[in-house]
Amino acid sequence: SLVLPSVSSFTSNPRTMPRPDGSSTPAAEGERKYLVAGNWKCNGTLASNEELVKTFNEAGPIPSNVEVAICCPSVYLPQLLSSLRDDIQIGAQDCGVNDKNGAFTGEIGAFQIKDIGCDWVIIGHSERREGFEMPGETPDLCAKKTRVAIDAGLKVMFCIGEKKEQREDGTTMDVCASQLEPLAAVLTESDWSSIAIAYEPVWAIGTGLTATPEMAQETHASIRDWISQNVSADVAGKVRIQYGGSMKGANAKDLLEQPDIDGGLIGGASL
Repeated sequence: SLVLPSVSSFTSNPRTMPRPDGSSTPAAEGERKYLVAGNWKCNGTLASNEELVKTFNEAGPIPSNVEVAICCPSVYLPQLLSSLRDDIQIGAQDCGVNDKNGAFTGEIGAFQIKDIGCDWVIIGHSERREGFEMPGETPDLCAKKTRVAIDAGLKVMFCIGEKKEQREDGTTMDVCASQLEPLAAVLTESDWSSIAIAYEPVWAIGTGLTATPEMAQETHASIRDWISQNVSADVAGKVRIQYGGSMKGANAKDLLEQPDIDGGLIGGASL
């Protein structure tokens, strides 16, 4: 049966909870490592998570040029923090815009996510930008949340992307730029070392549709060019741009062979 950690194991030293040893080795200095992250969305139970963690813990070594993370529902973060191998980073799927304790019912502060030992948070996922029977998150709100998360010491997977009609209208980069502009306005150049951009063609999420590797590469290259022109060439060369449009085992190799695709933010295929 599953044994959860005691409260004292969190309060005594939250960032050094015992986790199984991993097996990855450091990448070469200056390499732009792949970032492959699983987004479990609103899926899982204690029992099903235990099986997934067992699968990950028994998997082979992580290549030295790959960084792996899992972003699970917040209620299960303690479970992963106490049982998942220590060379897989753990993150939340959202955080509040509040930077301190207070009357923010239902919110989870970035400082709290960091406090329990997480490394990452996803911000601006297309599902949250769209909203769940309520208004979605605006580009300005996503940027503010990112500023709060960076200040709390978290790294951020910042999601951008267009809908099907915008792709068909030829306005993909206009949409991506409108989502990137507020972000660039709140970050310093050094902040970008804690940012990964996750490009999500919204029309490909959960639909089984996928941009061809060539289509994805074209957009990733355009995003990198935008960052070069609006932030700096140095940041553009270093920032990782993940693909988040239904990446899975059958298409991952072809996508990851593209020069500007630096990993994936993987939904259903990560479960």
